[in-house]
Amino acid sequence: MTAITFSHIGITVPDLERAVEFYSMAFDCYVIMGPTKVSQDDSAIGQMCDDVFGTGWESFRIAHLSTGDGIGIELFEFPKTRPEERPFEYWRPGIFHICLQDQHLEERVKLIESLGGRQRMSQVRYYYPGEKPYRMIYCEDPFGNIIELYSHSYELTYSAGAYV
Repeated sequence: MTAITFSHIGITVPDLERAVEFYSMAFDCYVIMGPTKVSQDDSAIGQMCDDVFGTGWESFRIAHLSTGDGIGIELFEFPKTRPEERPFEYWRPGIFHICLQDQHLEERVKLIESLGGRQRMSQVRYYYPGEKPYRMIYCEDPFGNIIELYSHSYELTYSAGAYV
């Protein structure tokens, strides 16, 4: 067997329009399907959502975006979703962050900040200072979701043993 490929990630946000604007502008994502309402009913999508959410979910809004390499970003807004300030509890189980790749990290961080996100680290960091140009930085979207940025591919960054 060969390694599987990554399809998409789902992110819940309190403001779907703002999230679509942020992800499409901050990361040059393609909007595949703009904000759309999904309701609990007997349709195929309604039945799939019953399987995932159980009964009583009623409705939600969703949008689909894609990165340049075809990875999907699925944005959800549920009626009960509210903006909230959460402590950064990196040790808790669950998804800690997503990571996107861009050679121009510094410019990308400025764009993220101009669109309401924020730089989480004090500066861009090098994995192999003075040896290789592999860089990274953590940021947040306007809703507090953690986004890591890499300058190079995951495989290149770790193939030489970044922590040795």
